[in-house]
Amino acid sequence: MRSSPYWPVIRHSTLRRILPGFAVSSLGDGMSVVAVSWLAIELAPAADRGVWVALATAAYTLPGAVGALVLGRFLRHLRPAQLAGWDAALRAVALGAIPVLHAFGALGIQGYIALLAVSSVLHSWGQAGVYTLIARVLPERDHLAGNAVLSGLGSVATVVGPPLATLLIVFGGPAMVLAVDATTFLVLAVTFLLAIPQDAVPEPEGDTASRTAGFAVIRRIPALSALLALTFAFFFLFGPVYVALPLHVSDDLGASAGVLAAYYTAFGIGAVLGSVLTGFLSRWRMWPTTVGIVIGFGALMLPLGLGAPTAVSLVCFGMAGLLWPPYASMSATLFQRWAPSALLPHTLAASSAVRVLSVPLGTALGGPLVAGLGAAGALRLSGTGITLVGLAAAALTLRAERTRYEPAAGAARPAGAEPEAEPEAEARSRP
Repeated sequence: MRSSPYWPVIRHSTLRRILPGFAVSSLGDGMSVVAVSWLAIELAPAADRGVWVALATAAYTLPGAVGALVLGRFLRHLRPAQLAGWDAALRAVALGAIPVLHAFGALGIQGYIALLAVSSVLHSWGQAGVYTLIARVLPERDHLAGNAVLSGLGSVATVVGPPLATLLIVFGGPAMVLAVDATTFLVLAVTFLLAIPQDAVPEPEGDTASRTAGFAVIRRIPALSALLALTFAFFFLFGPVYVALPLHVSDDLGASAGVLAAYYTAFGIGAVLGSVLTGFLSRWRMWPTTVGIVIGFGALMLPLGLGAPTAVSLVCFGMAGLLWPPYASMSATLFQRWAPSALLPHTLAASSAVRVLSVPLGTALGGPLVAGLGAAGALRLSGTGITLVGLAAAALTLRAERTRYEPAAGAARPAGAEPEAEPEAEARSRP
């Protein structure tokens, strides 16, 4: 155990304070994956369920991108723990209002979507706070393992959360699940705001950045621009799955919420295994690995839209889950390594805003896609698009490699040299 790459993470004095709260909150999020869409299905008019499910799912994340842009002047000087804590507190209040209004019969579909939107306004800054904290309290060699621990807690929650949500839906309805989710965010808010001493996280001096400094950093470093473009396309094309999969289960398969939970659980089991493996990949070349993950993920999504038996599509969805944590952790690690320390929260918030925007945009597209192609057709288009994006990124990477080494082969570095092992200025110039 002591030789594991995760040992320095779980033994760190500051991280020991936040990991339990993060684990509880992740469980709530794992439950809400089922509850958010299922409550929208119950509240929405039958004729327009696809559109309303898409709006509800997008509202749970999309406003975070707006918050990253318009709230920078108020939030950019807060400590990482404060950013994460205020995000969790807002989620606890807004999500907690949903079951209260539902209990009094005062919750309509429009009000439901509005509350989901309010709950997510600070999410980009909250995520930036968490990953900035990881980067500042751990040495660089432990960043990937630290990110993998957070990803692993979320993955475990996607295994435990959906079945637990299904039980609560059966006995109390999806609003009860969101009440539990709100409680878990309250625990996380208390953890970040009260359990971490102010001097526990090192703070760089001289932060005079503007509210758009994070986007300027990404524009200035081509490697980060390329990574963020790949991530945006990947997540955007995955977005329609959040609409198509519930409707595929309920309409095409004629199945219950339990079958939908089984898909998310299979994805979660794969993600747990992927999270465990991620910490041991620190010697892999991160950029080629992220590109390969995108290609493999898209290929594994295709059986869902090609009419494969449910058992086969469940296995493939689970294998896709295996690839999700390494991609998330590696991309976060590259941002932590390449962005200037003083501007890391701003850069991560900008990155999170783009990523947060990508999934809801894809999810919003899911409603029209399902209406035009059917749920299976939307799933098929999603898998094909992700695969093609990965192949395009691989082709561009190979072309860049040839261009880099062909002009002056005698002066080139060894072919196995890692970008992150190069001098800082050169490493930031390309993937």
